[in-house]
Amino acid sequence: MKAAFFTQHGGPEVLQYGDVPDPVAGRGELLVDIHAASVNAADWKVRAGSYGSVARFPYVLGRDFSGVVAALGEGVTDFKVGDPVFGVCDAGQEGAYAEKIAIKAAIVASKPDALSHAQCAALALTGLTALVSIEDTLQLARGETILIQGGAGGVAGFAIQLAKHIGARVITTASAANHAYVRGLGADEIIDYRTEDFTRKVSGCDAVFDTVGGDVALKSFAVLRSGGRAAFIASGASAPPSPRTDVRAYRPQVGRDRHHLERIVALVRSGAVRPPEIMHYPLSEAAAAHAMSEGRHLRGKLVFDVR
Repeated sequence: MKAAFFTQHGGPEVLQYGDVPDPVAGRGELLVDIHAASVNAADWKVRAGSYGSVARFPYVLGRDFSGVVAALGEGVTDFKVGDPVFGVCDAGQEGAYAEKIAIKAAIVASKPDALSHAQCAALALTGLTALVSIEDTLQLARGETILIQGGAGGVAGFAIQLAKHIGARVITTASAANHAYVRGLGADEIIDYRTEDFTRKVSGCDAVFDTVGGDVALKSFAVLRSGGRAAFIASGASAPPSPRTDVRAYRPQVGRDRHHLERIVALVRSGAVRPPEIMHYPLSEAAAAHAMSEGRHLRGKLVFDVR
């Protein structure tokens, strides 16, 4: 099968496009013909070696996808060949930058007819991360105020819509070029991070959801009320240390399960959430897609059209 892979860590230029062995569905797994796969920030960090060296080369990246069931492993009874599905690879597994993937059936969900493969791939890990962060970790409630950092990104864009659906007041940061986009997602107040210091504009928040990391994450503690809480997904494996003892900091634990994927579908069907803006790339141009992703100023999601 064709895939995008790398044989050494480095910049986007180390990504290659070529043939790798086809995967085989084991017991409890599906073999899926991938139609679309999304690009996540974690992908280029793995490629660059920021998480340490991978176990073996050639290494195929990619954590979420949408496609069609091509074969069933032993014991799989809840899908049949030809079913459209989407999903997120199990923790520690990658491989969606390819024409096929073998994955546990238990963590895959049926693709709704109303969404394209590209839209499902764009919603999979972003939606899963936002749901776990906003609903499960922060337990955001109606009437609360939340600051969502980096509102134009895929995860943050889903989080804005989810927070509004819950009934919260949503403040977000975005460049001026993306103000109309995040306002359309439901943001009540928008701060231009390039010209304004959010710590001077915001205070007394019940919650913060940070998707940016670095100094932005550390400064986010200042806008919380006493007893507030913050969730961080761009600061490594744990939340940054809090300079305050009267607030709580969390690193959401984003597991993989069918329940959360079906929750994403339900939110889209109800009209509470819509798919993000998508920039399409052929899989053969993975290096160009990574260069765009690494620039960190993308609106919405990058998606590979695999077939």
